[in-house]
Amino acid sequence: MKVPIQKLTDLGLGVFNWVDDRLHVKKIWESTAGHHVPQSAGSWFYVFGSATLLCFMLQLVTGIMLALVYVPSADEAYATLEYLTYHQQLGWFLRAMHYWGSDFMVGIMLLHMTQVFLFGAYKYPREITWLSGLALLVCTLGLAFTGQVLRFDEDAYWGLGIGAAIMGRVPFIGQQLVDFMLGGQIIASETLSRFFALHVFVLPGTVIALVSLHLRMVLTKGINEYPVPGMVVRRETYDKEYAAILKKEGVPFFPKAIDKDIITAAFVIGGIVTCALLFGPKGPGGPADPLQIDANPRPDFWFLWIFSVAALMPAEIETFALLVGPAVIGLVLVALPFVNGTGEKSWRRRPVAVIVTLLVWISLGMLTYLGVTSPWSPVMNGWSAETTPDAQILNRTPLELQGAVTLQYKQCRNCHAIDGLGGERGPALTDVGLRLTKPQLVRQVVQGGGNMPAYGQNLSPSEVEALVHYMISLRPDGIPPARDTTLPRKTNN
Repeated sequence: MKVPIQKLTDLGLGVFNWVDDRLHVKKIWESTAGHHVPQSAGSWFYVFGSATLLCFMLQLVTGIMLALVYVPSADEAYATLEYLTYHQQLGWFLRAMHYWGSDFMVGIMLLHMTQVFLFGAYKYPREITWLSGLALLVCTLGLAFTGQVLRFDEDAYWGLGIGAAIMGRVPFIGQQLVDFMLGGQIIASETLSRFFALHVFVLPGTVIALVSLHLRMVLTKGINEYPVPGMVVRRETYDKEYAAILKKEGVPFFPKAIDKDIITAAFVIGGIVTCALLFGPKGPGGPADPLQIDANPRPDFWFLWIFSVAALMPAEIETFALLVGPAVIGLVLVALPFVNGTGEKSWRRRPVAVIVTLLVWISLGMLTYLGVTSPWSPVMNGWSAETTPDAQILNRTPLELQGAVTLQYKQCRNCHAIDGLGGERGPALTDVGLRLTKPQLVRQVVQGGGNMPAYGQNLSPSEVEALVHYMISLRPDGIPPARDTTLPRKTNN
């Protein structure tokens, strides 16, 4: 017996009305996906927010699936990643999706923050929208960093060690902060447990809460209209002007203004899947081992600029820059909507904003490039693969030759090049005899300085003496060695 279509329709409407009477589905839809936005907001410049949210949802799904296998233990974490990568069916693809989803999320969020800044969307009345966005950026970077730590390979181990070293510089409570972060004095299972809790529970929960607040502010204060040169923000009149814009050209976000977001979502998912298939997951590299001298660790892509800054800045300003710099930048960004909350929005009439944006992105790009190429990184086979040039050992005294042997087999060539052969982490030694006197060389070798560690405990006095005599000989023929200019020059009478 066939049921009439009209009866089925009436039954469906009855069920929907019963549910709607209790859950107010229509009102929820109208106030969320159906809320009105300026027609000008249906632009390609406004797709980054929804794309970032899409990446976060992908991270939640892939992260839950990875957590079913991952064991946050110093003894088993690395093994579980190897199992996922090489043995679990499609485990490598799942890891790759999670890794590239993280990279896409950070990159798209940075583009979103740039667009918000250039379009003046942080101005009145969207101060809380901006502040919640800043907090989301910090949490996103935290998710990326804690995710790298959970790989627990040599990159993760030494990256965490650098993070702990920075944390330890905080005055008065630095050691307590390090102990709290690591769960003790060393990087061990307690450390992984804490970072697992941060990565899986604390930070995602915080992101969900902040996203709720962020979307709430978007719904109540509206999406920023496309900035037109000459239309300035005034606290006294903006709310009425925005209401007039919605009345004149407002359209429901769904289905009138969501088309570009859907297209962007398809491209983002396609990009993540393509990168996962072509490049696979990151690592795991070599297992975490503090005794591994051949380690050449570096952070994930979005932290390479910090790697470059830490390597290039003078040693005497490291503590100040690492502690004060981020605090100052954070205060400036937090204060921005309060000190510059009105006035022109269009980037065409805000040249300072455009210049600042260009400088920031160019600086990050250059530092990231340096982090990728890292010319200052040790050449870990320099002492064994790069022989000392013949010109630098001919006509040397036995003591100087012994110093050449010491320099080679104590691995000094990993960081110091001779005639262009070797590492570039430290200055080249080709003409070091012209730059430093014997006491200066002894002090540098024994006590260290700058980015060079102290080798006083690793070299015997005779080795130091031979090494210094050899380095003094590294200068052009016929040129006397460096001397202390505060002492009178010896003359022959």
